[in-house]
Amino acid sequence: MFNRHLRIRSLALSLSLALSTVALAETPAALPKSVAAAPCIEGLCEYRLQNGLRVLLFPDASKPTVTVNVVYGVGSTDENYGETGMAHLLEHMLFKGTPTHPDIPGEMKQRGVAKNASTSFDRTNYFASFPANDDTLDWLLGLEADRMVNSKIAKSDLDSEMTVVRNEMEAGDNNPGAVLMKRVRAVAYDWHNYANLPIGARSDVEGVPIANLQAFYKTWYQPDNALLIVAGRIDPGKTLVRIANHFGPLKKPVRALPERHTIEPAQDGEREVTVRRTGDIGLIATSYHVPALAQADSAPLAVLANVLSDNPNGRLYKALIETKLAAFATASGDGQRDPGLFTAIAALPKTGDAVKVEAELLKQTEDVTARPVTEQEVAAAKQRIANGYEKLLADANAVGMALSESQAASDWRLLFVQRDAIAKVTAADVNRVAATYLKSGNRTLGRFVPTDNPDRTEVPAAPAIASLVDGYVGKAAVAAGETFEATPQNIAARTQTFTLGDGLKVSLLPKKTRGETVVVNANFEFGNERAITGRTDAGALVGPMLMLGSKSMTREQIAAKFDALNTQAQIGGSLQGAQIALLGKRGTLADALALAADVLRNPAFPANQFEQLRLQAATGIEYQRKEPGPLASMALAQHFDPWPAGHPLHVEGFDESLAKLKTLKLEDVQAYHRDFYGTSQGEIAVVGDFDPAAVKAQLEQLFAGWKAPAAYAPMPTHYTDTKATLASFTTPDKPNAVLVARQNLSLNLVDPDFPALSIAASILGGDPLKARLADRIRQKEGLSYGVTAALRADESRQGRDDDGYLTIQAIAAPQNMAKVETAVREELARLVKDGITEQELRDAVQAKLVAREQSRAQDGAVAGVLTENLQYGRDMQFEIDRDAAYRALTVAQVNAAIRKHFRPDSLSVFAAGDF
Repeated sequence: MFNRHLRIRSLALSLSLALSTVALAETPAALPKSVAAAPCIEGLCEYRLQNGLRVLLFPDASKPTVTVNVVYGVGSTDENYGETGMAHLLEHMLFKGTPTHPDIPGEMKQRGVAKNASTSFDRTNYFASFPANDDTLDWLLGLEADRMVNSKIAKSDLDSEMTVVRNEMEAGDNNPGAVLMKRVRAVAYDWHNYANLPIGARSDVEGVPIANLQAFYKTWYQPDNALLIVAGRIDPGKTLVRIANHFGPLKKPVRALPERHTIEPAQDGEREVTVRRTGDIGLIATSYHVPALAQADSAPLAVLANVLSDNPNGRLYKALIETKLAAFATASGDGQRDPGLFTAIAALPKTGDAVKVEAELLKQTEDVTARPVTEQEVAAAKQRIANGYEKLLADANAVGMALSESQAASDWRLLFVQRDAIAKVTAADVNRVAATYLKSGNRTLGRFVPTDNPDRTEVPAAPAIASLVDGYVGKAAVAAGETFEATPQNIAARTQTFTLGDGLKVSLLPKKTRGETVVVNANFEFGNERAITGRTDAGALVGPMLMLGSKSMTREQIAAKFDALNTQAQIGGSLQGAQIALLGKRGTLADALALAADVLRNPAFPANQFEQLRLQAATGIEYQRKEPGPLASMALAQHFDPWPAGHPLHVEGFDESLAKLKTLKLEDVQAYHRDFYGTSQGEIAVVGDFDPAAVKAQLEQLFAGWKAPAAYAPMPTHYTDTKATLASFTTPDKPNAVLVARQNLSLNLVDPDFPALSIAASILGGDPLKARLADRIRQKEGLSYGVTAALRADESRQGRDDDGYLTIQAIAAPQNMAKVETAVREELARLVKDGITEQELRDAVQAKLVAREQSRAQDGAVAGVLTENLQYGRDMQFEIDRDAAYRALTVAQVNAAIRKHFRPDSLSVFAAGDF
């Protein structure tokens, strides 16, 4: 019944319009009370009613016909998720009647009115033409005013119309070009609703609740969202009286129309889509994102489309049709409210060569700079477009319809603005827009491949949930475990601590756990500064290679074995240590420990895995070069690096790391493991469901006897007073900038000031939503998604290392980073100057104690604490004393520690982004 939607336009305004010879109209001397005059352009005059309705009259006595066209500013772009196709469905429903006009199609037929309607992306319009007749015009105006606000939109009508709409969908799916362009649009757009054709998704159309459709109607179908166009043999004065009589009583709605705010981001690379369906015709289409109709480049793009698509003088005709590569070829550009697509499409003969057609189509669209458009081609195209405008404007009824598109693009006057802009286009303009928009990175390529046997995967619908869950009983419940309050006192009372061999310290905390789970955390130590100097590059790759194969098992077999043991395993190493972390089950713990020991002690170092690992490491380094976060962090680390080149703790730059990685040999990695690794010195904590006696015996058997060739000695670290600096780095095409800042502190974990400074750092930036930095930079000023501060305190067995620091980091749009930096500095300075409040202290201490309590409820965290206690010569009394220290803090203590250690003028700031 209705012929609508998207067409592949053969130019920005379909007919490529031109100059008018119609005489200027005159505004009627006396206007109805509710009507005000608005602009007149070349015979078309606009009027506005008090309720917001815009009226456009185009009198033309030369033909005895009248066209009435009502254009509503609503289309498929205004639909929400799950409601695609609703604008088009509503278009159908407006022919189902009102209480006053129960049979709209029948009444129109009786009066000889030719009618139709269409839905596009940005508008819906209802149009009718009839032999000029005042009574018919008056009746039709009354009908349009009535169905604007009084359409029934009934559930019964929706149900009956559904078959019609489905059939329309099916008809579209028979058309290879329509199917292909539907797929191309879906791929070309990430977010904008131009990705969805107005016909909508079948499931949305079939499932839309009638209440949603009614609400959509009441929102958009109102006088302030409509343009009424009346063209043909009319008397403007009498017509305005009729319009005022019928539309004037409609109230202006109090609601505000929803505003569009989605902006499609720039495409960042080629996209492709292939459609395989039954048919005899193959198609190739290439689409490019281009500006909206109102943007200046739309005029030269319209000329470019004509240069490409004209038959028989266009470039596509010459290159594809005359050569018999294609049976049909054309190009067109959208002329819409928001940026649209410029599309070139070619149809292949049944025996055509799709590869050749695709290559030639891309050559003609994307290689214009190699053969620039000439002034002669532009002049010819402009003449053709001008001829089209002239023919259009000579037909008032045709103009009444064509104005739907310019109105949809924001304003009916754009028809004339575009015409005049096209008349001024030069060859330089056309070549510029071709080079700007028609390029591979902005392209979505579509192929329609005919096939007699389409291979589709129909995904079945889920069954009714009740059929799956009703009466379900499940398996036997998991072992619940015991009730164990994980206080420091209880942990200390339950833990068994001892030493195996000469220096392997062990803490065992056996308890019944849910699911019989058990955690193992092992840290083994070896080597010293003198021994590892010059060999750190090899040492860094030993750890990542440990699980890539042992002397008895491949990488795949190791992974499969741990899976069979229901154990999550991490086995790795560093310059002076090796680590085993297991999360397993009581029944398989012994086998998992034995496997982990074998992997650690007997790695195979496969050559192919070494090369793969080295490639991954090199790729990671190259990746970091242009990433804001790694780049800023590297600059910060190098600025604060106190160690000379060659020292094991020296910070190497990207180039230095990459160069050493390339020269590293597998033999170097193997030798590092041979010369340093051992397990006789270190710390092991086991927490969970296990047999302590059996585990103790196995740990001694597996680890106590493997002595490291080089004795372990920790490398001392120390505070360095580093001068403050400020630096920024440009990372092109990275829309998120990163800021990292640091001030060095002379601070150890056992320093009396640590608890106070820890609380101060939490107040400053410990919570990404509710610390001082977040309150200002995120919540109040809206500059950053994430801004935090953290405190690092040094720690060693000797208790004398003091390499501590305060760090701050934030992300923001590059243009906002200067404001973020200012806010960071001001908030740190305010913290030092004014200190904290009593409420802030109470909140921060409470949050800290709760976090520590929750951490101790996790077996993995407890294992970590026990391991650290063994490593640094502490016990759980340290945790008890630390909790007490937090509880005893006063505002004066915290403020004194802040002023003693934090120095805003010593803060170094590094930022990277696309500045």
